[in-house]
Amino acid sequence: MNTKPHYLILDGLRGAAALMVLWYHVFEGFAFAGGTMIENFNHGHLGVDFFFMLSGFVISYAYDDRWKTTSESFTIGTFFKRRLIRLQPMVMMGALIGLITYLIQGGVRWDGTHMPIHWTMIAFLLAMFLIPAYPGAPYDVRGNGEMYPLNGPSWSLFFEYIGNILYALFIRKLSNKKLTVLVAATGLLWIAFVVFDVSGYDMIGIGWTLDAVNFFGGLLRMMFPFTLGMLLSRNFMKSTSQQVNKTTSVCPCFKSFVGKNVFWISIVVMFVLFSMPYISKTGDISVNGVYELSCIIFVFPLIVWFGAAGNVMNKISMKICKFLGDISYPLYIVHYPVMYLFYSWLIKNELYTLGETWQVVLLVMATNIALAYVCLKLYDEPLRRWLRAND
Repeated sequence: MNTKPHYLILDGLRGAAALMVLWYHVFEGFAFAGGTMIENFNHGHLGVDFFFMLSGFVISYAYDDRWKTTSESFTIGTFFKRRLIRLQPMVMMGALIGLITYLIQGGVRWDGTHMPIHWTMIAFLLAMFLIPAYPGAPYDVRGNGEMYPLNGPSWSLFFEYIGNILYALFIRKLSNKKLTVLVAATGLLWIAFVVFDVSGYDMIGIGWTLDAVNFFGGLLRMMFPFTLGMLLSRNFMKSTSQQVNKTTSVCPCFKSFVGKNVFWISIVVMFVLFSMPYISKTGDISVNGVYELSCIIFVFPLIVWFGAAGNVMNKISMKICKFLGDISYPLYIVHYPVMYLFYSWLIKNELYTLGETWQVVLLVMATNIALAYVCLKLYDEPLRRWLRAND
């Protein structure tokens, strides 16, 4: 039995970040429909980078010592099975919901081109097993060049799997010094990539398509916060010298700093950071990219560290953290097919602002949260319990 404490605040923050990604995609829809850049919540895509950092932290915390203490029974195969059981069911559900919403839209690309059903089904089968589409593939059924045209955000799971594979094969074996070197190396490459705007996007939001620049950029985008999250986890456990009890223990320095409100303070900080205006480029330097890098390098590690050290001090906050943590992954993986329908509606009605559409936006938000919860309770949790019982 796993006796390690559970970091409830980190669960809650993961769910809050998923909601912020959803909110960002609302404004992305206005930009997509109107052909202009996002005017509000400009940096909400950083929620994905926060996910990567949390993933590295949690995986290191949950698995690092198991390779050492249960080396005979805990193998690479065991690790991969556990990660597949955790991640793959919702990947498949996201593909199914993506197929359904695509057919509701009429089975056409954004330019109105009708797609033969066999290419649609090929796109669905490939998405079920997280096999990406290459740019210009005949099964790119939406015509945007997305890795997963039925459910765009699955691209981050593609890189998440790569991170998990690299962790199991060699990163877990690195000493703290060598891991620090890896973090620094990937960080320097990522900084250079973003600051000099190699992608041409003038932002960190890269990795969603399979061209060479996006693949390399997406790999760096995952590797830096993922390995930094691992390094944070190892140093956090070392600094506490004993397991941190989730309900009774908190580091004294932390307690005096933010006390019982770390969860809510972190949410406010993230929302403010994500809401900052877009910063125009200066010469060849992406100032906007520098700002987003600063959030990842300096602010996110503090949020993760204090979130791991903190306590949820009242029952209401505990329930909110648990609910947000439970729906975080389902919400992230199923929300975008609904957004496709929302985008289609915006384009058809030529609506470009929140003021014109706030009632529908609220409906979209509520629908996604409800859909995520239903998928969690009726599909994801039961299926994972069955898979673990029959492993």
